[in-house]
Amino acid sequence: MTAAATPEAPRPVRSSRDAAGPSRTAWDRWWFGPVPRARIAWLRIIGYAFLPFDMLLLTSSSLAHARLPADLYQPVLLGRLVHLPAPTPWAMYTLLAVTVGAGLVAATGRLLPRASGYTAACGYLWWVTISMSYGKVDHDHLALVVALFVLPGVGRARVGDTARCEASGWSVRCIQIAVVAAYFLSAWAKVRIGGFPAWPNGSTVQWALSRRGTLIGRAFIDHPVLLKASQWFMFTAEAVSPVLLFLRGRPLYALVLFFAGFHVVTYALMTIHFLPHAIWLAAFLPLERLTGLLPERLRGRAPEADEPAAS
Repeated sequence: MTAAATPEAPRPVRSSRDAAGPSRTAWDRWWFGPVPRARIAWLRIIGYAFLPFDMLLLTSSSLAHARLPADLYQPVLLGRLVHLPAPTPWAMYTLLAVTVGAGLVAATGRLLPRASGYTAACGYLWWVTISMSYGKVDHDHLALVVALFVLPGVGRARVGDTARCEASGWSVRCIQIAVVAAYFLSAWAKVRIGGFPAWPNGSTVQWALSRRGTLIGRAFIDHPVLLKASQWFMFTAEAVSPVLLFLRGRPLYALVLFFAGFHVVTYALMTIHFLPHAIWLAAFLPLERLTGLLPERLRGRAPEADEPAAS
C-alpha cells in the first residue's frame, strides 16, 4: 500500500515510468516530470545560504532607505497593491532577522519546511520591494524571488533522498522559467526601449565600459566594431534563451556553461555580476549527483527511486 501524502510530504510517485505513462499529456510531463527531492534539497541550500549575502550586501539599501524621509518612498506596483508602508529601522532590522532565521531553518529541509520556507519567501519579497521602491529596480532578482516561493511546496527534502515526485519537478520547472524569462525579457526590453536594430547597432556596451569598466574592459573602448558584434551576440543569446527549457543532457549543460561564462566575462569587464540570477542556473543541472561526494553520515537516508515516501 502506498503511503498517503501529508502536509510535509508530497504525493509519492512510484517511478518516472508510471508518472510519464500514456495517461499523462506531453504538457503535463513537461511541467510535472518527477525530479529527485535531493535536487530540491541542494537548491534550498544554495538559495537560503545566499539570502544573508544578498540582504546584507546586495540589497542592504533597505536598511538605508528606512532612515530616509517617508515622502521619498515611491513603492513599486506590488507595494502599492498591498499598501506596504514606508520602512522604519525597527521594522527592517526585525524583517532581516526573521527572514534570515527562517531561511536557515528551511535550508535543513526537516523542521517545518513549508512554514519556514514561506516565511522566508514573504519576508524577502517585502525586503526587496522596499529596496527597489526608491528609483532603481534590478531585474536580476526575479529567479530568486520565484525560487523562494516554489521550493517550500515540496515539503521535506534531504540531499540523500533519491525518491522522485511531481512537486519537485514543478518547482524546478518554475525556477527554470524564471531564469529564462529574465534573459528573454531583457532582449524584449532592448527592442522596446532601444529599438531594433538600433540597440545592437548602438554604443551601450561602449558607454558601460567607459562608466564602470575594469582595466581589462577599458582596453576595448576604442574597438567599436568589436563592441557592436558583442552586442549582437548578447542580444541573440538572450533571444534564444528559451531553448534552455527543452534541451537535455550535454547540450543543455553546455548552454548553461555558456551563460555562466557570460556572467563571468561581464563581471571581468565591467563588474556587473547578476549573482542573484546566475546562481539559479543550477536548476538546470542534476545536483543530486553531488550527494555522492558527501561523507556517508551527511547524506541522510537515501530511499530507492521506486520506494514510496513515508507518511
